Amino acid sequence: MPAPNDSLFERFLAPLVNTILVDKEAARELNQKIDWLRLLPIHRNSGVVYPNYYQHDYHGFSGGYLSDTTAVTYDSLVPSLLPPNESLVRQGLMDAIRCYPRRILDLGCGTGSMTMMLHQKFPDAEVIGLDLSPYMLVVADYKQQSKHCHTFTVQWMHGNAASVSLPSESIDLVTASLLFRDIPATVSQTIIREAFRLLTPGGELVILDGNQSALRHATWLTQFSQEPYIQSYAKASIDQWLESVGYGDIHTHDWWWLHQVTRGVKPVSATKQWDMPINSRFESDGWVPA
Repeated sequence: MPAPNDSLFERFLAPLVNTILVDKEAARELNQKIDWLRLLPIHRNSGVVYPNYYQHDYHGFSGGYLSDTTAVTYDSLVPSLLPPNESLVRQGLMDAIRCYPRRILDLGCGTGSMTMMLHQKFPDAEVIGLDLSPYMLVVADYKQQSKHCHTFTVQWMHGNAASVSLPSESIDLVTASLLFRDIPATVSQTIIREAFRLLTPGGELVILDGNQSALRHATWLTQFSQEPYIQSYAKASIDQWLESVGYGDIHTHDWWWLHQVTRGVKPVSATKQWDMPINSRFESDGWVPA
């Protein structure tokens, strides 16, 4: 169930977010630089249907992630979600990767910070960043272009991580950061099953998210961010979710106390029993494995 509306976030932290953590002037300038009329249609898949859960307020943003205002201010908020340092915390996911992937899918990629880190680490790999918000993808694309990243190109894909329009066993590495804390537990389990379908045998799923054990033992922490599903996330176990699907070599370790990194492997013995998702809402985009 979503967290109560009178959380500590609304009472105490919302004013802090709006006045200190978010640089409104920088966000306004970024918003003006982006050609939304040109870029939004490029990154929006008209066939995507937004689940009800996705339209809640998150982190003080009215209407959640489906707005240009949220997209241009998101990066200034993320450091407060990843103490003590955003780069150090994100590196935890990078360090957990053991494979040498040819194709990478970053689920819930947001504005692409982790996605671009993945491509820098694996410059010869094909990297896809998938997100349910086309506004986030526009900012991700803008960030990539503004950094003059002409030596590589990330493919930005508008879609639902629970039903991805890519072939079975076509991805060597699936990643997700700060995703499962934001969505219902049942949806998280569906995404983990979908990642299993997408992975090649021996492929890896690596997840960076909130430390479930710490959140369970310090319930007050779940009140310090406007995340409607973080309490149900805290009560669950990502390890158990992976085990129930059939992942092997599952390992979760604490990372800077407030975070955890989980890695699971699709067994090499797994047979190709997964077809394209029957309930997929997306048409094939013509993507063909290299």
